[in-house]
This record gives sequence, C-alpha cells and structure tokens, in this order.
Amino acid sequence: MSNQIWELPPYAKPDMVFDAIPDDERVWVPQAPNIWFRPLLLDTVGGRWFNLLRVRRSGVLSRHRHPAPVFGYVIKGHWHYLEHDFVASPGKFLFEPPGETHTLVVDSDDEMITMFNVNGAMIYVDEAGKAIGYEDVFTKIEMCMKHYEKAGLGESFVEQFIR
Repeated sequence: MSNQIWELPPYAKPDMVFDAIPDDERVWVPQAPNIWFRPLLLDTVGGRWFNLLRVRRSGVLSRHRHPAPVFGYVIKGHWHYLEHDFVASPGKFLFEPPGETHTLVVDSDDEMITMFNVNGAMIYVDEAGKAIGYEDVFTKIEMCMKHYEKAGLGESFVEQFIR
C-alpha cells in the first residue's frame, strides 16, 4: 500500500463537512414569517440545492411544482400535501416527481425541519396552476447573500456552500 497523500486539484473546491443544524441562528435565512432555510449545498453547475427548511407556524406554506425530481427527509415535526393522504413525519423519506403540483401544509406550530434536495427550480403557482413566481439556485444564493450581509456574517459567507 502506498503512503501517497492525494491532493485536491487546484481548480476543485474542498470537501464540505459541517453541522447541518447550526449553533448560530444567523445561518438560517428567512424566507417568510416563521419560515427559514439553511443552505447545505448550492450547486450552480447542476442547478440544484440542498437545504433544511424550518417552519415554526401552522398553515399553508406554498403551492408549487418542480421541473425535476425533489427528494426530502423529515428531521423534525410533521407536514403534508393537500393533494396526498400521507403525513411526512420524522424519519420519512419522500420523492416528488417532476411536474406534480402540490401544496405544503404544516398543521402545528411545533417546529418542523425537513432536508430537501431541489433539482432545477421551485415554481410557485396559483389555484389554477398558473406560474406566479420561482426560486432556483441563483435566487437562493442572492437571498443568502443579502441575509448574511444584514446579519453581520458578510455576503461572502454563502460561498462556502457553493459548488
């Protein structure tokens, strides 16, 4: 066996290893009242992002669809989609197929945290299914930059999550 130490190519970024749920509340980026996301990976090449979604209120969060698959893992709390009869609870994994419209609802003011891997975009739609807004990896980065600057971490704080 060789004792050779492998070095990272000069153009590559290093591994990412950190606590997913941060000690510093400023890492959570506000998205709406009592709704935050915590970036884990912002992949500008693949056009996807991994984040934790944290909700501390009951109610409808959003009606939306995605042009590519979404994967999720529930860490804490419970939620469901109006269009399905399952309840997402701690330890549950979910797959959302491309093109399906769904409405995320949290029924309790207890904290909910779910890890999502969103590929492509999140397209917000009205009751008729008409697109009324979107998020993608680039809008997520912009949100992070603005929040981290305002929170005193500096807008470059987000760079550690970008690959």
